[in-house]
Parts: sequence; structure tokens; C-alpha cells
Amino acid sequence: MKRIKITVMRITEYHDLMAQYENPIEHACNMRLGQSFIVEECTKPEGMCDSAWETLLPFVSELAGGGGNFFDGWMRNPHSAMLSCNDGFRPVSFYVEVIE
Repeated sequence: MKRIKITVMRITEYHDLMAQYENPIEHACNMRLGQSFIVEECTKPEGMCDSAWETLLPFVSELAGGGGNFFDGWMRNPHSAMLSCNDGFRPVSFYVEVIE
């Protein structure tokens, strides 16, 4: 299996949606801009958010197994993907890529 690198590229917060719909949360996300994780054997890296991992795992698995070229040429590098976690209040964008 190929090794995969996941890098936090952007962290966004929708304060208007939080104020309108979300119950107060003291600590919702541990991700930091520029933070990176190395994935070995499709095992969730230490410190990776469980919810984000669930979103990323199908793409990580495909890339680790040698696949790629998602959605017929979506990415310039066919062995990568730009993905976001499923938190509608504070989505985090991740760049997922094969490393040698």
C-alpha cells in the first residue's frame, strides 16, 4: 500500500449558522492550518478528527491501493484529492496525496 499525506489547507467558520442553529460547544475542532498527517495501512492517524476521517477514508483507501483520477480528471495531480470534513458549521479542507 502507498503512504498518504493529509494536509489541513483551510479552516472556515460560519458564525451566522452557528449562532442560529448550533448548541454552544466549548471545543469543536482540533485541526490547525498547515497541520499534516501521514497515513500508513489506511489507519486513522493520531490526532485526526473522527468525523473528518470518515469523510476522507474512502479516498485515502483508493489512493493507498494505487487508484485515483477521481471524477474523471478533477485534480491536476490524479493521485490526490481536495476534500472537506462534513461539519457544516466549521468545515476543514484537506489536501490528500500519495507520497513515495
